[in-house]
Amino acid sequence: MTLTTDTDLEIEDNYRLHRRFDRIGRLVGDDKMALLLRAKVMVIGLGGVGSLAAEALCRSGIGQLWLVDFDKVCITNSNRQSQAMQGTIGKFKADVLAERLQKINPQAQVEAIRHFYNERTSEQLLSHQPDYVVDCIDNITAKCHLLNACRQGGLAVVCSTGASGRIDPTQIKVADLAETRIDPLASAVRKILRSKYAFPTKGKFNIPAVFSTEHTAEPHELHYDEGKGFRCVCPGGKNDFHSCEDRSMIYGTAGFVTGTFGNVCASLVVRQIVTS
Repeated sequence: MTLTTDTDLEIEDNYRLHRRFDRIGRLVGDDKMALLLRAKVMVIGLGGVGSLAAEALCRSGIGQLWLVDFDKVCITNSNRQSQAMQGTIGKFKADVLAERLQKINPQAQVEAIRHFYNERTSEQLLSHQPDYVVDCIDNITAKCHLLNACRQGGLAVVCSTGASGRIDPTQIKVADLAETRIDPLASAVRKILRSKYAFPTKGKFNIPAVFSTEHTAEPHELHYDEGKGFRCVCPGGKNDFHSCEDRSMIYGTAGFVTGTFGNVCASLVVRQIVTS
């Protein structure tokens, strides 16, 4: 057992902060590192994509993070979400992840927000005026509303499209949301943005999107529950926002795919900051 010493409890100073981010600092330099430490980013949706995006942003030195998700950690999140571990099942995803990120960088300002993003909560959430928004929402209605709200409010946003049903992370690409291909979620989002929110029918949306060119695999039927079929075990139970019982199909996921989506989202934000 390792004993905690007085040195471990010292308040961090700039020297210690610099040492923590020594390796990313060596990539971007002191001036760009200062930009990252001052940057403010909001990650909305803390699943397999969003939780890894948030962690990568924190480990890159982003100074202020808002973590937005209404849901609780479920045992089925264990294969892909940073906050899903023994002892965290049933706790709010935003709270668990915020605690984890605060340990990664104690000097960062990390705020957990237990809200479902929708038309009702949009104004309150976006009033924080983040420098960047990372959209990791898998609810199409909420996703489209967020993308339009960012467009209307002049907020820079990075969009993750569908990561489920894929097993090959080497097929992940980045393109303008108007120009992605194969992914059915992105196609559905485009249709709604154009028909409901007057996005251009031709040309770019000016929203960078992370997507996969891999076709979605149909889910296999599993038999570990004594042949009873799928049974929702979400700790929050049925809710009005996004319940697995209301979904027509639940695709399989691979953590190395969802995590790559999240890391690519984080890289887009970091690279935009250091090249601005």
